[in-house]
Amino acid sequence: MSFTTGSSRWPDVWLAATARGTTICGDFLAATALALALQGAGAGGLAVSGLLLAATLPLVVLAPLTGRLVDRVDSRALLVTVGLAQAVICTLLAVAEHPIVVVGLVALLACGLAVTQPCLAALLPAMVRPADLPRASAISQNAVSIGALGGPVLAGLLVGQFGTRVPLLLDAVTYLALVVAGLLLKTRRGGRQPAAAAPGSARGEDHRGTDLGWRLRRDPLMLVMVVSTAVVIAAIGGINVIEVFFIRETLHGSATTYGLVGAAWMAGMLPGSWLAARLASRFDDDAALIRGVLASLAVCSLLVLLAAGVPTAGLLVPLWLVAGAANGGENVFANLLITRRVPEAMRGRAYASYGAAVQGGSMAGYLVGGVLLTAVSPRPLIAGAGLAGLLVVVAFVPVVARAVRRPSSGEADGRHRSAGLATPSRPAEPEPEAGDTVGSWLSASHARGSGTSSS
Repeated sequence: MSFTTGSSRWPDVWLAATARGTTICGDFLAATALALALQGAGAGGLAVSGLLLAATLPLVVLAPLTGRLVDRVDSRALLVTVGLAQAVICTLLAVAEHPIVVVGLVALLACGLAVTQPCLAALLPAMVRPADLPRASAISQNAVSIGALGGPVLAGLLVGQFGTRVPLLLDAVTYLALVVAGLLLKTRRGGRQPAAAAPGSARGEDHRGTDLGWRLRRDPLMLVMVVSTAVVIAAIGGINVIEVFFIRETLHGSATTYGLVGAAWMAGMLPGSWLAARLASRFDDDAALIRGVLASLAVCSLLVLLAAGVPTAGLLVPLWLVAGAANGGENVFANLLITRRVPEAMRGRAYASYGAAVQGGSMAGYLVGGVLLTAVSPRPLIAGAGLAGLLVVVAFVPVVARAVRRPSSGEADGRHRSAGLATPSRPAEPEPEAGDTVGSWLSASHARGSGTSSS
């Protein structure tokens, strides 16, 4: 692992967290405004799912490229350039009217997110000492949650008063926070900037920039976390398409109620993140982190299942608060596991690729939710999504148990130690003479139920 060699740079942590929270608020503001506009214009589930897919597909398709870009280009240059470009794109989105133009601009915004999301995530471990990482992760996650908490509420209020243009213009302004962070952050990585690596730390690349020995498929715990999270998100991700119709049409809630219900999930993530940070600081064994991820996904799925039975939209608030707490905990556990097990020089690729897996699961959920809404009412669809998520978690329990046991056997452990591979309690180390071995393996969404703290 690679962390700062001196004291933790808490001003950088707070600055990066503030930038993330500000842009997240703008993203949720815009996403909620567009969803309400589509529903109010009489568009169906396919239209909403199409918009969500436009915001998701670039993060999946571009992950192999943007991950390498983040690891090889100066983080300051990326944040400033991409932040300015996103502000311009969102300004154009505020004046665009044709649906095809809107979808295209949303996709361009997602291209920028595919860069800034892993860039900020990979910077965080370089800002703090290892012992401070759980707290720093909780600060970052809470900033995301606060931003996501305010976005839907503001959208519900502003759309009713001004339509979609004002929320989208506000979103454009929030992207300037990335520019400010890029200019002011002292911590930098990528390009010629070392990420404050400790002497002798495994950086994961040789002097030529060639990737060394870490691979997802050779790290059983990481592989299980990535696959299980992506599949659960695929199962319950459809609620992000279904929810607006469930609240507005089935439960007859107002636009403001829809925004408040969405904010409840994010409000729950605040205490969930801090509780998970406290727990994670006591976890010396990485296997405990993957168990935390799986337990958190189970709670999210259970609360989605229970939500299908509510008679009024207001009763979704307490359910979403608990589900949000579980989601916040899952984000902290997953981010810590990646940081512990992936060499510093490849963390950009790791975060981008893990996010791509989650986004791929979200895309599957959006597609299924949009298609099924044409034939099935929202309530049974939400029940089916929650039940499917629970069944997936149950199916992965024995898979996690095998992944935890596998490296502990004598022969396997010998092979792992000789090859420098990951074990449940030890992150991957690079192979001194290995060639370019990192490919594109299975970045994240702010959609509820997603497994990462990204937009």
